Amino acid sequence: MMGHHRPEYQGWIEAAGYEKAKDLITYALDITNWQDPLIDRLIASGERNPRIRIRNVDKSKFDQEAALILNLLNDAWSNNWGYVPLTPAEIAYAGKKLKPIIFNELVRIAELDGEPVAFMLTIPDINELTKDLNGELFPFNFIKLLWRLRKPRTRRLRVPLMGVARKLHGSRLASQLAFMMIEFTRRDAVSKFGATHGEFGWILEDNKGMLSIAQLPGAEINHRYRIYEKAL
Repeated sequence: MMGHHRPEYQGWIEAAGYEKAKDLITYALDITNWQDPLIDRLIASGERNPRIRIRNVDKSKFDQEAALILNLLNDAWSNNWGYVPLTPAEIAYAGKKLKPIIFNELVRIAELDGEPVAFMLTIPDINELTKDLNGELFPFNFIKLLWRLRKPRTRRLRVPLMGVARKLHGSRLASQLAFMMIEFTRRDAVSKFGATHGEFGWILEDNKGMLSIAQLPGAEINHRYRIYEKAL
């Protein structure tokens, strides 16, 4: 899902006149039992707040839920460097492609006074489900993969997309909702999917708000992805 290249590629690319434009970072951590007193209090306070509801996605209403999440993504990421908003056609296409790896307990939507204002998409590490398939789906390996996707048990889960409505950016509430979604998903990930590790990314290196959330207790940078640019 996230491209990897051999270290020597960096020298070749830079020798061709390309320069760094921006780095994106992913963090990895043990999710079996992470704790932080400040974060724990923030989550507990949110759980007592009747205005806040953290709910699972409802896959039986997939089209509506996918459109809700991807429209939230457009709003939440609208000021991010390099982000191009998804069109309605792209939203429909992205939803269709994501459906096989969406699980109710792993996708959270945060509501404030009944209005969806944040989401977090978590997916199983598909590499763990396909590593013995030798890169071949036919003639029978696709059946194995579909069976495994019915209820995947993977050691690692990934959070490729997360967003909070732009109107809440920079607020204490934005952090509170994010940590609540992380914790609620973590509980189900460990108990129902057997996961032990999580990965958050990609995050722009200068996105201080998301970096402060991803730097959970015990989290460490495990990958750095570089976008290059060259004047034409």
